Amino acid sequence: MGRGDLTDAEWERLRPFLPVGNGRCGRWRDHRQVVDGILHRVRTGVQWRDLPERYGPWKTVYGRHRLWSANGTWERLLQQVQAAADAAGEVDWDVCVDSTIVRAHQHAAGARTDPPAPPASNKGGQRTRTPGRNAVAEPRRPPGGCGAGGEGLGRSRGGFTSKLHLSADGRCRPLSLVVTGGQRADCTQFEAVLEKIRVPRLGPGRPRKKPDSLAADKAYSNGPCREYLRRRGIRHTIPEKIDSEAARLRKGSRGGRPPGFNQERYKKRNTVERAINKLKHSRAVATRYDKRGYVFLGTATAASLAIWLRS
Repeated sequence: MGRGDLTDAEWERLRPFLPVGNGRCGRWRDHRQVVDGILHRVRTGVQWRDLPERYGPWKTVYGRHRLWSANGTWERLLQQVQAAADAAGEVDWDVCVDSTIVRAHQHAAGARTDPPAPPASNKGGQRTRTPGRNAVAEPRRPPGGCGAGGEGLGRSRGGFTSKLHLSADGRCRPLSLVVTGGQRADCTQFEAVLEKIRVPRLGPGRPRKKPDSLAADKAYSNGPCREYLRRRGIRHTIPEKIDSEAARLRKGSRGGRPPGFNQERYKKRNTVERAINKLKHSRAVATRYDKRGYVFLGTATAASLAIWLRS
């Protein structure tokens, strides 16, 4: 057993939610061995080919991680573990939102671009070429996983970077994740991050999507973000920007009242900073090595799952 492998208690919490049945090319290899291999790579950032032999063939470990990142299995596993914690009353729904820059390694560049879409009309009567029966299709990618930046790579002050947007509960555990290019502003992904909060109920009932309260820094202090929170009825604590306050005061009575601000609640915003710190203990999250954006999102989700299992 490796130093970062799942304990028996952690495995029993995760085992009921893992996919069952036969794989596409036969039965699944032992899930626990493969999951331990994925978590070892997430924690150490080692190249897939250099995985220790105790985890089995590296292609099997990498292939399952890529498949589960594409079909949303990692996200569903995270939601199920969150649901079990919520049923036990272990989730603090005083949520905080923030983002962090992730420096992209040179190996993260060079992903193949998607082929162009076929023309809408075929006026010439020529038949379009379709893939053969034995062609291997690209795994389905979860919609909206990598924001508007394609593979979630861009240029910022840190160079070639990605940005990880997340929400965290009051116990410093990630609730939802979105990956974009490093140059994307935090406020542009505010709604996407909150919309991805989805904790199912173990019994009947709709999944929980609404936090008790929300805290965020000045990067989210704008009209659309506040209007979205008011529309959903979410109590929030976001400080007002200096220029926004000056513009409101210049308008006099037409500027309206200042937004409410709870200083004691805002002190708890460090929980999302501590959640980012926990995520970046995983070297494959602190530095992006994955070429595909959805695979890097799966890597960050697997690291979040380990945090929930060990909290």
